[in-house]
Amino acid sequence: MRATLPAVLMAAHSAARAYHIGQPGAKWGPAEVAQWRSERVKSRSYEDDVVKALDPLRASFDVVQYGTTTYDGPIAHALYAVKTKDWDGAKPSVLVTGGVHGYETSGVHGALRFLATDALAYAAKGLNVVVAPCVSPWGYEHIQRWNPDAVDPNRSFKRGDAAACGSQEAAGLVRLLESCGVAQWACHVDLHETTDTDETEFRVAKAARDGEDSEPGTIPDGFYLCGDEQNPQLDFQRAVNAGVAEVTHIAPADPDGTIIGSPVVDDGVILYDYTALGLCGGVTNAKFTTTTEVYPDSPKATDELCNLGQVAAITSALDFLLASK
Repeated sequence: MRATLPAVLMAAHSAARAYHIGQPGAKWGPAEVAQWRSERVKSRSYEDDVVKALDPLRASFDVVQYGTTTYDGPIAHALYAVKTKDWDGAKPSVLVTGGVHGYETSGVHGALRFLATDALAYAAKGLNVVVAPCVSPWGYEHIQRWNPDAVDPNRSFKRGDAAACGSQEAAGLVRLLESCGVAQWACHVDLHETTDTDETEFRVAKAARDGEDSEPGTIPDGFYLCGDEQNPQLDFQRAVNAGVAEVTHIAPADPDGTIIGSPVVDDGVILYDYTALGLCGGVTNAKFTTTTEVYPDSPKATDELCNLGQVAAITSALDFLLASK
């Protein structure tokens, strides 16, 4: 059976899609953004959950600070990445990113779990590995999709041009990749979630911010992948989903053959134009790229399964890469 939002919630939301900030049909200005920011509540600690989790990794990896996000007022976060030691430009180089949308929790903790359990084994198999576990610390702490400027970091990337990026988070990651000195990346796995709050909060807020109408949508029950429309690599996507399916369920298509409104091109796979949309998935020139989407609100899901699903996506991607060498 296809699962969507609970029926009562969906019916109420369909009847009223207005957001409490701004005026219908008018884009937000500085006052609306300031109001939105003032209403955000810090709900967890990036320092405790992420930065301190890096300490045990320092003996086996290079932990580097690649930047700092700063905003008006006392908002500053150091940005960290973890790299395998003895980086060798002759080896295939792979990137894992989590927390580009900070509220997507398993992206952050799945990346940290991969570092703690499997990353060294892939380094021993001849890969350079770099992991940015939490690209958007403020979003993580406030359980938000956007940064404090009401900007979506995952629509603001410009490959190879930090100055042209539309957010501090994206610019920092681009500078990190430049520092790695990699001419050709081999693989990039970007870890995300699709949550019920995408429908109840963030899509409605986005429409208000942009002065648009908010149309009701659906949320897929299960894991799916978003590949690059310009470089689909469907055999690769299929291999990643096969690995994840051993941990958690893959989302079925809606009756119209779509997931979140995009045509399903393979079981549990849709495509976006990474570069045109400014997605993190397009930040490298890697041959093999994918964006994971875990559904943590499923009655079949647990936090642990979500984290393990993200790890399975990474390891399945890297196994496919190694087999293709």
